[in-house]
Amino acid sequence: MTTVEAIRSAAEQLRGQVIRTPLVRASRLSEQLGCDLFLKLENLQHTGSFKDRGAYIRLSKLSGDEARRGVIAMSAGNHAQGVAYHARRLGMPATIVMPEFAPFSKVERTRAFGARVVLTGDTLDASAHAAYRIAEDEGLTFVHPFDDEDVIAGQGTTGLEILEDCPDVETIVVPIGGGGLMSGIATVAKHANPAIEMVGVESEFFPSMRDALQGTATMTGGSTLADGIAVKVPGKLTKAIIERLVADIVVVAENMIEAAIHRLAEEQKLVVEGAGAAGVAAILAEPERFAGRKVACVICGGNIDLKLLSSILTRGLIRDGRVARLRIGIIDQPGVLARIASIIAKTGGNIIEVYHQRLFYDVPAKQAEVDVVLETRNAQHIEEVVARLKEHGFPVRILSDLSQQGTL
Repeated sequence: MTTVEAIRSAAEQLRGQVIRTPLVRASRLSEQLGCDLFLKLENLQHTGSFKDRGAYIRLSKLSGDEARRGVIAMSAGNHAQGVAYHARRLGMPATIVMPEFAPFSKVERTRAFGARVVLTGDTLDASAHAAYRIAEDEGLTFVHPFDDEDVIAGQGTTGLEILEDCPDVETIVVPIGGGGLMSGIATVAKHANPAIEMVGVESEFFPSMRDALQGTATMTGGSTLADGIAVKVPGKLTKAIIERLVADIVVVAENMIEAAIHRLAEEQKLVVEGAGAAGVAAILAEPERFAGRKVACVICGGNIDLKLLSSILTRGLIRDGRVARLRIGIIDQPGVLARIASIIAKTGGNIIEVYHQRLFYDVPAKQAEVDVVLETRNAQHIEEVVARLKEHGFPVRILSDLSQQGTL
């Protein structure tokens, strides 16, 4: 079993090998959520996640023969990059098996670190089976992403840094996939102060650790924003540690993970992937649970696809009423578009795009529909724009309301 001494030894080994990431107070979120919130920014690691830590410790323990033959790992992206990055630094060949659904950006970055990438499997477990077969066929050393004492020790150094920077922390919130990060942090935190509350967080589609501890079977699988913690079978080593040291595992919905990504970008100016935002999602979902407490939350990764990030940020603006798409019925004649633009301008709305539709069969020949995308201040401002357009005889539908797709 991983010990505090092993984690302290790993911390010494990691000096100069990985970034000692900051623990920053999230002042705006603290005010909004009613707790004293600190964020451990593991998204600032060289490969964008905490996986750098455990990967280096595991690879540094290989024998000369094992290093010459090379290593193999299975990962949806973050462990892959950590292993590939440190394997190149240590001069050993690396093969990474990634599932077919792995984000393109993570695949390309893994290749950029010099690893051979094998894309196979529609789940992490299928990819793991393929990795074990290749390891046996080619004599490679398998580097497990979480169920390994050296990996757990490396991840646990995150907890040492949290305690150094915030020794009076009361609650530590950690996303859980296979459980390596939580296992390491919980080991050092509970040793330093048994009163520290450890709260794990899993995606609603992959509550594998909670199910394993409770003996339930609620996991549905599927596509999740938190692909970094989409693990079907948690580790045996990690399960034993988490069962002993973790107070609770919270399961968060996809919409809360999406909201957390958006809030972290807007309020704290942080780019965070779904798994990395899961801890904040748990606090957003149940702020009363953490109210008045000093809380450290691990932002475990920042490797999010830019197209996905763009979509999430835009959807967040729509939810907040700061971007709207209106469908306006008009008589197809000169000057009408200018009238609409003038009405919107007088309300303070800013038109971003206009789509003029007159050729579709469901629009009368002498009429047309105009879709207008505009920037607004808030939901009340949208209502004001719609009211002014209706006052001038224009029928209007809101196409961009993510909550109720309504008509005003």
